[in-house]
Amino acid sequence: MQVAILFGGKSGEHEVSCMSAASVLENIHAEKYSIVKIGITKDGEWFRTEATPAQIKNGEWINLPRQKAVLSPDTAHHGFLVWEGDGVTVLPVDVIFPVMHGDFCEDGCLQGLCDLAGIRYVGCGVCASAVGMDKEFAKQMFAAAGIPVARGIVIEKPGENAAARIRTEFTYPVFVKPVNAGSSLGASRVETEDALPVALEEAFRYDTKVLVEEYIDAREIECAVLGNKKPKASVLGEIVPSAAFYDYNDKYVDGTSRLLIPAPLSEEESTQIREYAVRAFQAVGAAGLSRVDFFKDRKTGRVVINEINTMPGFTNISMYPKLWQATGIPYADLIDRLIELA
Repeated sequence: MQVAILFGGKSGEHEVSCMSAASVLENIHAEKYSIVKIGITKDGEWFRTEATPAQIKNGEWINLPRQKAVLSPDTAHHGFLVWEGDGVTVLPVDVIFPVMHGDFCEDGCLQGLCDLAGIRYVGCGVCASAVGMDKEFAKQMFAAAGIPVARGIVIEKPGENAAARIRTEFTYPVFVKPVNAGSSLGASRVETEDALPVALEEAFRYDTKVLVEEYIDAREIECAVLGNKKPKASVLGEIVPSAAFYDYNDKYVDGTSRLLIPAPLSEEESTQIREYAVRAFQAVGAAGLSRVDFFKDRKTGRVVINEINTMPGFTNISMYPKLWQATGIPYADLIDRLIELA
């Protein structure tokens, strides 16, 4: 089976994608597949590469010999067009594993291209990917499905009177985050109104809509979901961040946060959160995989859904593969299962 591993991309999560793809390549049952590696630069150029996982992880792949290669939306090609000398050849593939995060990658754009090309791919389709990426619309879907959500408002650019709206709705601190972004990019915990302009400016670097949510002194609980029509939920994990909240540096740079698997919860609490995770997966029409994140209020015990990640991280410290490993599916077998689901 010809499996194409896509990585990189134009989003702010380019480096995370490279780390995830390197881990997938290190763990996949290489003897079972003919693997094609396609990297996308930050400028949006597509290349076939023979780089090692280490070279992909550290970004060195872009400086190595490579071939221009693009995914053709013409179903007659059913694969990639690869530039060889003065000509172009067709490289057919059976399944694409888009190990990519963020806008132009996880938001339905890439999934739509795969649909046009008529090629099966790992993960959610166009609608689920787009809704899952947009925190405003995802919250509406979750609420309609009866899943508790945190109170929040959306600020659009250009200029509503954000400070006045927030003052009416919340007391500080609040969380400010781009509506369409992942890996906590552009997210801030804002302690006072004086700090609000800087937080909004940072969030607007990543999107034209910003979500402001109530502050919850909460434990962060995550659940991995796997399947198509009959999805299953993993054991739960808890993240104990080393920073004020689980930000980008804590996730991928410092690596000092702790993961507790299984999360120290009662059986009743675990059952409820796992049921919410499956319900969230189905609410957005997800397929293949997702990681669903929750907050559990330390004082009241209230559980609210934070977000769904339709292509969660696959790095060596990422929660999604770790949760399934703890549930009884090793990393390599998990990749096999995802390709089967595709």
